[in-house]
Amino acid sequence: MTYAGPIVDPHMHLWDLERHYYAWLQDRPLPNNPAGDMTSIAYRSYGLDDYLADTAGWAIDQTVHVECGLPPKDQLSETDWLQGIADTRGIIGGIVAGACLDDTGVEALLEAQAARPGVRGVRQIVNWHADPAKTYSDRDLLLDPHWRRGYALLARHGLSFDLQAYPSQFPAAAALAGDHPDIPMILNHAGMPSDRDEAGLRAWRDGLALLAQRPNVSCKISGLAMVDRAWTEASLRPFVLKVIDAFGPERCMFASNFPVEKVHGSFDDFYRAYDAITADFSEVERSRLFADTARRIYRLPH
Repeated sequence: MTYAGPIVDPHMHLWDLERHYYAWLQDRPLPNNPAGDMTSIAYRSYGLDDYLADTAGWAIDQTVHVECGLPPKDQLSETDWLQGIADTRGIIGGIVAGACLDDTGVEALLEAQAARPGVRGVRQIVNWHADPAKTYSDRDLLLDPHWRRGYALLARHGLSFDLQAYPSQFPAAAALAGDHPDIPMILNHAGMPSDRDEAGLRAWRDGLALLAQRPNVSCKISGLAMVDRAWTEASLRPFVLKVIDAFGPERCMFASNFPVEKVHGSFDDFYRAYDAITADFSEVERSRLFADTARRIYRLPH
């Protein structure tokens, strides 16, 4: 049956190219992006009305906006812009703000971010891979003591951390989550299983199991097309079901990653796939996956 209930989309993006400079969207030529060719969404702003047009036909109740890769000098400004949209338009129930946890000024930034009413957590993309075409970082920040000290500051401000990392980093991430049980950790994009050989998939499965042992870790099921460009419902199915099997519906949430994911398909395409894959789940389980888990994890207003 088709899911007709409310949707909380816990991973979406907006950007105003006249307000901030996003190198990954505005440099000429565009830099290599492990998530795919961003040409079709580059060099133009993407506002809330664009998002609502892309999600037409689905009952979007609330969203969580996730930071868009701005440098430290612009991260608080991005939050203030989004807070203004949330205050005047609604829809954006929570904000995952930008913060570079290894930056010298991060403590003051975290204090300021946490003071904004919509902020629930922060993200700094930490994907590290030995393959230069896949890595987002020049080193594995999860192993950096200075970065880890910045991570520890999140608890002081009641902030969660959105973890975008690769499976090879999951053992370190699970240890980090265990060291800081008072910091909620939300794994982004189903753990990005980019290595599809037997060893790579085993690392993903084993890493999910390690993370799922930590009760403070949850997972967003999204972004799978970034590592499966020719995706179909059938190709997504085993990955979606494996994540749900590891974490349970009470710690899993479907998310769009729009408009980044738009380069690989429409919102309707992805959510129809999620709907079909979970068609045999109970009403309570589907409600958790499409809305309730996100609302609880991100402490969204009802």
